[in-house]
Amino acid sequence: MTEHTAQLFAITTGSAEPIYRQLIEQVRRLAAAGVLAPGDTLPSVREVAGTLAVNPMTVSKAYNLLEMEGALERIRGQGMQVAQRKPGGQKEREALLRPSLERAAREARQLELDDHTILELFKQVLKEEK
Repeated sequence: MTEHTAQLFAITTGSAEPIYRQLIEQVRRLAAAGVLAPGDTLPSVREVAGTLAVNPMTVSKAYNLLEMEGALERIRGQGMQVAQRKPGGQKEREALLRPSLERAAREARQLELDDHTILELFKQVLKEEK
């Protein structure tokens, strides 16, 4: 996993969302999608901080919060690993996507787009992402 740290995480420095929250959300999404499997070891705090050019305390905070929620577990001598998943994969993935959809819906309403136009645009974006 070490050589893929740059590909594993991507941060947006100008975002209103703090970097530690970006990292948390990325780990959650990668685990929900199966990109990170239970037992996979995450890159060390030092590796991630160095690769992303962020403060190590930021990465440590993200890892610690993920450990507290049960998404990661600290294995002595091996670092942080993805914890075993709890049942409910589809619901978990839907819950992760919902905030993004809510933001998109608010923006669409602010732009005064009708439901048909919004749905057609979303279908188009889905086709483009295949």
